[in-house]
Amino acid sequence: MKILIINGPNLNLLGRREPGIYGNGDFESYLEVLRNAHKNTQIDYFQSNIEGEIIDTIQRADETSDGKNYDGILLNAGGYTHTSVAIRDAISAVQTPVVEVHISNVLARENFRHISLIAPVCRGSVMGFGLDSYRLGLLSFLK
Repeated sequence: MKILIINGPNLNLLGRREPGIYGNGDFESYLEVLRNAHKNTQIDYFQSNIEGEIIDTIQRADETSDGKNYDGILLNAGGYTHTSVAIRDAISAVQTPVVEVHISNVLARENFRHISLIAPVCRGSVMGFGLDSYRLGLLSFLK
């Protein structure tokens, strides 16, 4: 199985950015733990602060001609979750299933975070379990 994790804006700052909300751990260290726990699964990773790069990566994940297609995408779109019709459209345009992931419980935060534009076109959503949200999202593909 091949899974692609895509992290959006500011998630490159994990471990330094608002540790009370996002924790003290950096994503790269957590990714190694995740890969070691699921050695039979290829887990690739991409992070960008740029909306268009996230869209391009979603589209490439679905291409079969280059042999790099994925069985699933775990997407933490960060702030784009609440604003990006373009990322929503990219998810709708591909066949690869996408699970929305959030480190914090966005429903317990500011009101503007309560609306996810991408949730209706995702297979499901996992939020509020810290970095473990990624593992829980991964399990949805491995079941």
